[in-house]
Amino acid sequence: MNRIDKMSGGAAELVYGDGEFHVVRHGSFVTCAVTGAQITLDELRYWSVDRQEAYASAEISLKRHIELQSSS
Repeated sequence: MNRIDKMSGGAAELVYGDGEFHVVRHGSFVTCAVTGAQITLDELRYWSVDRQEAYASAEISLKRHIELQSSS
């Protein structure tokens, strides 16, 4: 492992925006808010801007949305 690999490993911290995210702390993955699965940044496609949460799939994102709507 070289120096760059060490810098990019671990959890990243992101700010989720509409259609894009900004890296606050470099890392190689984020954690799904529902399942706890690690999502590599190049595979990250689903998140909530309002809740600042990442999701592993569209199905999980929808499940979370419905869950929170029904508890409101």
